[in-house]
Amino acid sequence: MRITAKLTTAVLAAGALTFGLTACGSGKDSAGSADYSGPLVVAASPTPHAEILDYIKDNLAKKAGLDLEVKEFTDYITPNTATEDGSVDANYFQNKPYLDDFNKKRGTHIVPVVTVHLEPLGLYSHKVKSVDALKSGATVAVPNDSVNEARALKLLAANGLITLKGGAGSEATPQDIAKNPKNLQFKEVEAVQTARSLDDVDAAVINGNYAISAGIKPAQDALVLESAKNSPYGNFLAVKKGNEKDPRVKKLAALLTSPEVKKFIEDKYQGSVIPSF
Repeated sequence: MRITAKLTTAVLAAGALTFGLTACGSGKDSAGSADYSGPLVVAASPTPHAEILDYIKDNLAKKAGLDLEVKEFTDYITPNTATEDGSVDANYFQNKPYLDDFNKKRGTHIVPVVTVHLEPLGLYSHKVKSVDALKSGATVAVPNDSVNEARALKLLAANGLITLKGGAGSEATPQDIAKNPKNLQFKEVEAVQTARSLDDVDAAVINGNYAISAGIKPAQDALVLESAKNSPYGNFLAVKKGNEKDPRVKKLAALLTSPEVKKFIEDKYQGSVIPSF
């Protein structure tokens, strides 16, 4: 039976102290040394991260001598704060630009371990079939966190819908748009809400995991899709700095980049999730 639990931020906050002391094996034992005897508890977004981890748990972990526990989170904040405070041992949901921004703004100390896959960002619509069909003044929903919003704007710029000012980087916002020939209007929403906003806007830029969770097939349904070539947005296994040498983490890192997992990703997601190894 899978040991997968869905936690909300509120529930985690209420039980963080007890959970951190009793549920994970990454704390200190009575002698002050690291204790790696318990299960490796990994926070993950439901799709595709938890699905990939569940595949490992059900098919590969036992043979590798890994006791793996998967905990699902639907937001992009709690997995990092839970990793920082020790409520979980690791997380698997994010890319490097997002993590760098998170660490800088929140004073956390999360580091990547191994990059596993890319989920191409896409532009989707329930109202038009091509970007050319977007009318003047069309409303486009974009994620409101700084890294994903900049990534969304770069996607639109790469496909000729807008032009960004020179030097617009990983924190670009609509204020950094130099040219907007269609006079697009931007609706900034939480990343998790972008797919749900499709009926209320003309188009939406949606992260791959949220698109898949909403029954969208990025490789087939996107009006335009982010290029995977030389992308800095690969998703990785991450831990709090100092825990990279945890033998359980090393085992999971090896399994996440195994031929079996590569085949699982390719077969299950059909180009909507792309292995990065």
